[in-house]
Amino acid sequence: MGNAALLPEEMKLNVICRLEPGCLGPQGASKIDDFCQYIEQDMQALNSDSVTLNVVPRNDKSLPEIQFTVMGKMMSRSQAAKYLERLDQSLDDFEALFEGKLETLIDKYMGY
Repeated sequence: MGNAALLPEEMKLNVICRLEPGCLGPQGASKIDDFCQYIEQDMQALNSDSVTLNVVPRNDKSLPEIQFTVMGKMMSRSQAAKYLERLDQSLDDFEALFEGKLETLIDKYMGY
């Protein structure tokens, strides 16, 4: 994993994913807060030596769905991808893992 194992916590890529209530269907607005708490522990498993993930409701539409920061500084998706590449990591791989896990957890929460 390259240099990632030695990365201090503050140097990790912080990914904030804001979930739209609609991902939980028509009554999603009343369920999204509970859902984000429900998946918190499962999503922590996606944290790594180079990434810290936070999943929160997207209650404020002016905020982006996905936000990347390192040491409090905002990064674009391409900057985040380059940052992870330097650590021998792939943002695409992380996002695919996240999306797969999220889909599974939505299905579980909704009882599918």
